[in-house]
Amino acid sequence: MKQLWLYSMRAYLRLGLFFYFKKIEVANAENIPKNKPVLFLVNHQNALLDALLIATKNGRFSYFLTRASVFSKPLVSKILKSLRMLPVYRIRDGWGNLSKNNSIFSMSSKLLNEKQAIVIFPEGSHDLRRTVRPLSKGFTRIVFETIEAYPETELYLIPVGLNFKHATKFSDSTLINFGKPIQVSSNLLDEKNKSVLQLKDKVSSQLRQLTTHIESDNYELTLQQLEYLNVDFTNPEDVNKCIASDFNTCKKITSKQNNFLKQFFKFLLIVNLFVPYLIWKKVIQPKIKEIEFTSTFRFTIAITLVPIFVILVMLFLGFVFQIKFAFLYLLNVIVLNLLSVKL
Repeated sequence: MKQLWLYSMRAYLRLGLFFYFKKIEVANAENIPKNKPVLFLVNHQNALLDALLIATKNGRFSYFLTRASVFSKPLVSKILKSLRMLPVYRIRDGWGNLSKNNSIFSMSSKLLNEKQAIVIFPEGSHDLRRTVRPLSKGFTRIVFETIEAYPETELYLIPVGLNFKHATKFSDSTLINFGKPIQVSSNLLDEKNKSVLQLKDKVSSQLRQLTTHIESDNYELTLQQLEYLNVDFTNPEDVNKCIASDFNTCKKITSKQNNFLKQFFKFLLIVNLFVPYLIWKKVIQPKIKEIEFTSTFRFTIAITLVPIFVILVMLFLGFVFQIKFAFLYLLNVIVLNLLSVKL
C-alpha cells in the first residue's frame, strides 16, 4: 500500500506540476547512479516546491530531510511523513530539540546502506536570492556516520542546481540541473576535518556552476543588469559566463510578443475558477509571511481546491443540465490552463 501511495502521489504531483509550470527541463539525469546509495545536495530557493520538483524528476523514490517546523500540525506531519519526509531540527527550533536529530541521522545512514536516496538542502534554509550560500555541515555528518557505520557502502553525492525564471510568478519555467557524482569512501576518515572542508568545497563549487551564482558584493546591481538584459535564468552556464565577463558576452533577449494573449486566456481561466482564485487572493496570499512560500501555497491551491471546485461545478452542470455540459466545462478549464501557462 505504501508503494501504491507513493506512485499515485508522484503521478498526481507530476500532473499538477505539468499544468503549473510553462516548462520543466531536466539536465544531466544520466549522472544519477541506479541502485546505489545517493545523497542529493540541492540549492534551496523556492520552499516546498523545490522538494516536489526533485521528488518527481530524479528517477528515485527519495527521502527528504525537511525543517521540523513544517511538521507542527498533526495532519500535515502525517502526510509529510507518508511522503518520506523526515524532520530535522535547527537551533531556532530550540536547543532541547537538537538531540532529536541523532536518530534522524542514524536512520539516514541506515537508509543509505540499504541503497536508498536522500535529498538534503545543505544551505539550511530557503532564499530567493540567486546565489549559492555557505553550506552547513549537516550533510557531511551523514556522510561520515554512514562510512563509519557501514564502511563498505558505495556512497555517491549528487549536487543539484534548481533554476527558476521567476520563482514567485505564475506561470514559471525551471531547470533541474544534476551535477557530476562525487563518490565517497572510508578513506575520508583518515583526515576527517580536512575531508569535511574538501567535501563542502566540491559540492559548493558544482552548485555554483549548476545554478546562477551572483556574489554578495554588488549583488543588487548585478541582478538589475541581468534582469535588464532579460537573461534566461534557466540557462545558468550562459548567465554565469555573462557575469564573469562583466557583461561583455551578454546578449539582451527580446521578450515574445504573446503577453496580451496569454493574459487574456489567464483572465478567462480565473473567471472559470473564480472561487479558488478568490480564496487564494483574499485569504491565503495575504497571510504568507515569507515570499519564498508564495509558489508553494499557490501550487497547493492548484492541486487541492481547484480540482474540488471543478468536480463540484461538473456535478452541478451534470444534474441540472446534461452530462455533456459538465465535460465541456472540464475541457474548457484544461484548454484555458494550457493556453495561459504554456504560451
